[in-house]
Amino acid sequence: MKNPGLRDKDKIVLKAIVEHYLKIGKPISSGFIHQKRVLSDSPASLRNIMLKLEELGFLSQPHASAGRIPTDKGLRFYVNSLLEESPLSLDQMSLLTSDLSIKKGDLNSLLHRISLHLADQSDSLGFVLSPRISKIHFHHLRFIKIAENKVMIILVTSFNVVLTEIVSTETYFDQSELDQASQYINQNFHGKNLLLVRDRLLGELPKYQSKFEQAFNKLMSLIKDSIVQEDMENPIILQGTARLIDKFETFDMAKMKSLFQNFEEKANLAKLLSDFISLDRVKVLIGSESNLPIISDCSLVLSHYGDENQVMGSLGIIGPKRIPYKKIIPLVDNVAKRLSRTISQNH
Repeated sequence: MKNPGLRDKDKIVLKAIVEHYLKIGKPISSGFIHQKRVLSDSPASLRNIMLKLEELGFLSQPHASAGRIPTDKGLRFYVNSLLEESPLSLDQMSLLTSDLSIKKGDLNSLLHRISLHLADQSDSLGFVLSPRISKIHFHHLRFIKIAENKVMIILVTSFNVVLTEIVSTETYFDQSELDQASQYINQNFHGKNLLLVRDRLLGELPKYQSKFEQAFNKLMSLIKDSIVQEDMENPIILQGTARLIDKFETFDMAKMKSLFQNFEEKANLAKLLSDFISLDRVKVLIGSESNLPIISDCSLVLSHYGDENQVMGSLGIIGPKRIPYKKIIPLVDNVAKRLSRTISQNH
């Protein structure tokens, strides 16, 4: 963010107001700032500085006789330009220094542990977006018929983790057809993902207008059913939703009910969060910046995880805008990096 014409003393006052507001959750007055000896300026001078910050959109005044609180713009400037991140505490380091190995390919269990750790350490909602099986590069793949209208996809990733997905399909398969499809995909698309397989098969289909056309159509149907089902589900692991209840002192009950209904509708929330899955590093979205109406009164701190070749998912926390950013940002950043290292080292 470009410097909006703020002097050093303006920044000092803004930083003090934001940090005290994050701690106590109440409007901050010029008298309070003077009492804290943030600057040696008089209360009248501090009031002028705060008025300037308000006119520039960094602060707002809830009531005529009240102090000021930071706006989303003020919080954004604080996060981008004024924040000094704190080192991780011993509790925050507990998961990072513990055994994060993926035992017997059970990535899902590890992701649940990480989501719970994020919730515990942030005292907010922790989330992890699970990998989408259609986007993961596979070392080996197999289709198994488990019912008349259900096929299990077993995918061994390039980092030796086993992922499974049960697909409901209206196309009839016998196991021999599924074995042939598995063999064909493994021989021709090793190291690729199912999205690429789908696109390649669409291009190859005109070449097989004779006896192979039906087999190709059935294989395409199965892959499409898997991708459509995945788009509808978009699995997200949430921990700590109850922690938010005490956080939103000014929430009306209708807004609170709507927020938690959307948390329960995990597919909708995951679909919205997946837009941020390819970020370079930890990202902070404050209030309306997320373009997610259901969390417009929240802050979202997230990062991605994956191996060295691809992004697999994202993780982070959702909390009130009045979260301790200097603690939460390094927490999310370090957890994402630790998970990524675990995945990369699981070869």
